[in-house]
Amino acid sequence: MISVSVKNITKKYGDLTAVDDVSFEVKRGELFGLIGPDGAGKTSIFRILTTLLLADSGTATVENHDVVKEYQDIRNKVGYMPGKFSLYQDLTVAENLNFFATIFGTTIEENYDLIKDIYEQIKPFNDRRAGKLSGGMKQKLALCCALIHKPEVLFLDEPTTGVDVVSRKEFWEMLDKLKKQNISIVVSTPYMDEAKLCDRIALIQNGKIMSVDKPDTIVERYPKPLFAVKAKNIYKLLENLRSDTAVESCYAFGEYLHLTLKAEDDKEQTVKDLAIKYNPEELEVLKITPTIEDSFIRLMREQQTTNNITETSNGK
Repeated sequence: MISVSVKNITKKYGDLTAVDDVSFEVKRGELFGLIGPDGAGKTSIFRILTTLLLADSGTATVENHDVVKEYQDIRNKVGYMPGKFSLYQDLTVAENLNFFATIFGTTIEENYDLIKDIYEQIKPFNDRRAGKLSGGMKQKLALCCALIHKPEVLFLDEPTTGVDVVSRKEFWEMLDKLKKQNISIVVSTPYMDEAKLCDRIALIQNGKIMSVDKPDTIVERYPKPLFAVKAKNIYKLLENLRSDTAVESCYAFGEYLHLTLKAEDDKEQTVKDLAIKYNPEELEVLKITPTIEDSFIRLMREQQTTNNITETSNGK
C-alpha cells in the first residue's frame, strides 16, 4: 500500500524554483530518505506534505488524503519534526509532552508503548526546561512530541543535523524500531552516510530528483570503475589529473582523490602510469567500490551537463 504519493510537485519562491517537478512514492511501513544538501528543496517538500505550504502545481496525498482538500485529516495522521527545534523552550520536558498530547486529545499514558524507549532516556530531565537540554536530548523530546498521538506517517526534516555522532547513531536505531510498528517514516538528511540506513532513498539537488531506489541499487548502477588516488602534494595532483585528457572526472574525497577514466579500464596500473607523468611523491592508487556520495556527485554532474546543454539550445 502507498502511504505517501507525490506527483509532479513544483514550488517557486519568486524566480527561484525550490521544488522542480518532483515525483516519488513511499510505501506503508517504509523508511524513506530524501537525501541532498542544504537548499536542495527537502524542507519545501516536507512542508507541502504536512499541509503547511501550498505547491504551485502537482498533486500529493498522505494516507490517501489530498494535501489541499483534506489537510485536516492529514494533520491528525502525521507527526512532523522540523529541522529547527520548535518546541516551547520555556516549558519543561513533561509540560511539552503533556501540551502536545492534549492538543491531539490523548495522553502520554495512552501511547506510552510507542514512545517508551525514547521517553525513558529523557524522563530523568522531566523538570528541566526544553531550552536547557543538550542537542541529543532536544532531538529525543521532539521525536516524542511528534509520536505522542500515534501517527501513521512520521516526517523528520534533517533530525540529526547539529547533534553528535553517538546521538545520530541512537536516533537511527530508534527509527528502525518505529518502522517495525508499521509507521511510515520519511526522513531528510544532508549526510550521505545515513542514506544506507533507509529502505529506499531519493537523491535531490536543485529541487530535482536525480534517482529513486534502494541505496545498494543506486551504488550498483555506478557506470565506471572508480579509483582512489593519493600523493604527498594532493592538490597539485588534483590539478594535473583534472587537466589530463584521459580523465573523465577527478575530485577530492577525504584524504584521497576519486577518479574515473574516459576509457572502460579497470586496471590500477593504468591510473598509476597516468599519474606518474606528473612526478607525484608517495603515489598510492586503489580500485574502490563507489559510495552513495560518489553516486550523488556523478548524478549531480550529469544534471549540470544536461542543464548547460538545455540553456545553450535555448540561446541563453
